[in-house]
Amino acid sequence: MFLSEILAISAAACIALSGMIIGELAGRVPLLVLTRWQMVASFLMTGAASLAVGGWSTIAPWQAGALALSSLFGIIIASTTYFAAIFIAGPRQTALLFSLTAPFALLSGYLWLGETVSVQQGFGIALVLAGVLLAIGAGKPRQDGRRHGGAGGASPPGRLAALGVALGVITALGQALGSLAARPAMAAGAEPFTAMAIRSGIAALFFVALLPLGVPGTRSAVVLPMRTRLLAIASAFFGTGLGMSLLMAALAHGNVGIVSTLSSLTPVLILPMVWARTGHAPPASAWAGALLAVAGTALISLQIGQAP
Repeated sequence: MFLSEILAISAAACIALSGMIIGELAGRVPLLVLTRWQMVASFLMTGAASLAVGGWSTIAPWQAGALALSSLFGIIIASTTYFAAIFIAGPRQTALLFSLTAPFALLSGYLWLGETVSVQQGFGIALVLAGVLLAIGAGKPRQDGRRHGGAGGASPPGRLAALGVALGVITALGQALGSLAARPAMAAGAEPFTAMAIRSGIAALFFVALLPLGVPGTRSAVVLPMRTRLLAIASAFFGTGLGMSLLMAALAHGNVGIVSTLSSLTPVLILPMVWARTGHAPPASAWAGALLAVAGTALISLQIGQAP
């Protein structure tokens, strides 16, 4: 009865957990190395799942093209900036900035598809922005010697803070454009695991192709320990693999507004994870900002879900 809702909340939890794991890899794995590992692991996992359910037969050529465009914006660009934002700003602030995806998706539909923006949705955009500003402002640098951007989410100072915010905004915009491109293919019945396999597979080819070109940062200067490699695979499993596949399954079977709202719970669900990991409770303004962002997303997404 509530399958799509359970899938959406599970997706949000998986993405939050993936962000925490990526935060642990800050300073250990070069950005492009992590991105390549993530995409290859995600493709192998979702590709195997697609074979198991016979999903490849559900994809028409035009759907593959739409998913390829979605991969460019939503994975090749957005995943790279997402990992970079976590490395710099930490998983808590990055998850919050990711909530800007809903306003960006709404504005993209308004600009390019001629969709209307209601008063309710405009108020939702204002709430998301207020929540982001409130929670970002809550991140005071700690004096406990932790490196910036780790799992604890300590805020970096000055220019690094601005860079982390900029990367988070680019991530949200890329994800919004990626979702917009994938929407027709999913609405036409593309199997979720297969759709994710196409998106992650194209991204994997891109990042693997950077290796022979000698692009800086595509190789690690040292031999990375097995624990680090396993953490990278785990982050791919919970994030790009399981989390995004659960989200696509929820969108395929449930009301888009309700699913989008519940899947936006990531900035709230990540707060107790940060608390458990660091032993420090996030400030009240961080909780308030996250809840405002989710409430704003609800006003935007539930209106979309009621559209004819």
